[in-house]
Amino acid sequence: MPIPRGTHTLGPSTGTLAVRTGRTGAAAKAGHDLLLHVTEWQATLEVADDSTPAAISLDADGGSLRVREGTGGMQALDDDDRASIEQTIDDDVLKRQRIAYRSSSMRRLANGRLAAEGELTLLGETRPLTVELAVDGDGALTGTALIKQSEWGIKPYSTLFGALKVADEVRVEFEGRLAR
Repeated sequence: MPIPRGTHTLGPSTGTLAVRTGRTGAAAKAGHDLLLHVTEWQATLEVADDSTPAAISLDADGGSLRVREGTGGMQALDDDDRASIEQTIDDDVLKRQRIAYRSSSMRRLANGRLAAEGELTLLGETRPLTVELAVDGDGALTGTALIKQSEWGIKPYSTLFGALKVADEVRVEFEGRLAR
C-alpha cells in the first residue's frame, strides 16, 4: 500500500524517539549503557505525489529525556540514580535546550532505505547530519542516526576523575507509525 502524499505528523503518541549511550574508560564496567526516551517531540514527514518521502523534520525538548533502561554496571540503577542521570542531562549536557533537525534532501540507499541529508541544531550548534530512514507500505517509519557529541560542543559526561565516561558517539533511534 503506498504512503499517502502530504504532511504526516508524528509524536510520542505515535512513536518512540530514543537515545542509546555507551561507556568508556578504565572504570567502564562500573557504569551503565543507557536507553533514554525523549518524551516531548514532534516530527513531520513530507510525502511527494509519487508516495516517496521528500523531507523530514524533528523538534524535541532537550529537557524531556527519561531513563528507561540501564544495562551493565556493578549494580542496577535505582530511582535515585535515574533521577540524578536525568538531572545531569537536563542541567549539564543538553541544558534543557530545544533540538531541531531539518532535512534538505533524500536519496535512496542500496539497501532500500533512505538517507535524509540535513542539519541538526543542538546547543546552538548546527552541523550536517545524515539520518537513515525506512518507511514501509503499512506506514511504519524507522530511523537511526549516530551523533558524536563533541562535534556539537558537548563534552561527554565523565565521573571518577575521568575513569568512567559516556562514549562520545550516541545512537538516536526512531520508530513510529503514520496515521492512515
